[in-house]
Amino acid sequence: MASTYLTRTEANFGTATNRKKCTISFWLKKSLLTSQQAVMGVETTPAGGSNEARIVLKSDDTFEFYDYQSGYTFRYKTNRLLRDTSAYYHIVLTVDTTQSTTSDRVKIYINGVQETSFSIGTHPNQNLDTFLNSGAYVQIGRQSTGNSYFDGLISHFHFIDGTAYDASAFGETDTTTGEWKAKTSPSVNYGTNGFFILKDGNGITDQSGEGNDFTLGGGTLTDLKDNPDNTFATLNPLDKGLTSTSFNLSNGNLTMGNAANTNDYGLRGTLGASSGKYYWEIKAVNGGEVLGITKSDTTLTINNMSGSPDAGFWGWQSNGTGASINSYNNGTFSNSNALQGYASNSIIGVALDMDNGKLYMSIDGVWKDADNNTSDPANQTNPFYTTIPTDGTFIMPYTEHRSSGDPASHWNFGNGYFGTTAVSSAGTNASDNGIFEYDVPTGYTALSTKGLNL
Repeated sequence: MASTYLTRTEANFGTATNRKKCTISFWLKKSLLTSQQAVMGVETTPAGGSNEARIVLKSDDTFEFYDYQSGYTFRYKTNRLLRDTSAYYHIVLTVDTTQSTTSDRVKIYINGVQETSFSIGTHPNQNLDTFLNSGAYVQIGRQSTGNSYFDGLISHFHFIDGTAYDASAFGETDTTTGEWKAKTSPSVNYGTNGFFILKDGNGITDQSGEGNDFTLGGGTLTDLKDNPDNTFATLNPLDKGLTSTSFNLSNGNLTMGNAANTNDYGLRGTLGASSGKYYWEIKAVNGGEVLGITKSDTTLTINNMSGSPDAGFWGWQSNGTGASINSYNNGTFSNSNALQGYASNSIIGVALDMDNGKLYMSIDGVWKDADNNTSDPANQTNPFYTTIPTDGTFIMPYTEHRSSGDPASHWNFGNGYFGTTAVSSAGTNASDNGIFEYDVPTGYTALSTKGLNL
């Protein structure tokens, strides 16, 4: 949540082991783009002061890291843009001002690779005592003035007092996939003021053994399943059909609000598949939104699924209880289906069978096809659509705003929440991947990086 932050006061820290050396390692998944967001701030007081050190995502989506003591003692701003909302970035900041070579005194690693291209690159003087490792007031998730909140997810946050480690201490390359992955229990010496929080879910009790626990300063710290080793799909603010309009995404890009636009426009999810079987849920707060899937290579424009819909889209729209479901089947529109519409706040289940080219829909746990027959994704009976391509085409979740309604929806790809509300009573899930309101059909799993590799 974008108003959430953690604190630890200066009085609760000890004397630093060595202010010339420290390491910070964390994983983050961005939700909000083109907005300044503070990941960590070290301040003289909760209200700030003449000295500070900060880790900041800038409004141009670059990354900044600096130490300020009545003037910048060091400052780095990357040329690289961090704009991927579908995956975690692993960031390691290594400080050792005892190094004789100026460029070795501060090192920034992103996903295991050292950054060397900066628009600002001010190196520290040799043997500088940083304010960063001064044991001052620390906030994670915002800066001292109470704004620039981080909007996204943070995991495996380490602070090392007195030792400079490189990225390999906290991450490694997976020998099977070739991807950079977290070392969940790294062998490091944390030092007096070191800490390790957010190791598993939302735990802010220090796991380093130093007892440097944090407290929740504000907002809600939600315990999601999403983590660096298993990233779940979300809606993608970059992959949309109307670039000039915001979709009012929130809650980690899992809630879509009404953007008050007269046109019909949509956006895709962040993950998709060309094989396998996947399940997700949407709480349809209002019926004006089209819920469904699309090909990864379809061009998203205004009115993709309005009137005479484009091919490459499949989905449903309800005008409320008593009205028939509008269906969109790869370019064919129908509003005469026997299946009636769903009420506001209904939970729509989606079962995507890429192996057999079928798509199923449930309303509050009841599976039905367009003719109102009972369907069963596990046994492949009475699917809603049978025209999903099985030729290796990549299919992704899709939603489209409709100007005739007041769309709002909460998407659960397995994190176990609709917005900020946890599922009321989790259904069964044989894959043990994700938490859902209703039973996951046998043979299906969550649309996540783990699910894609099951």
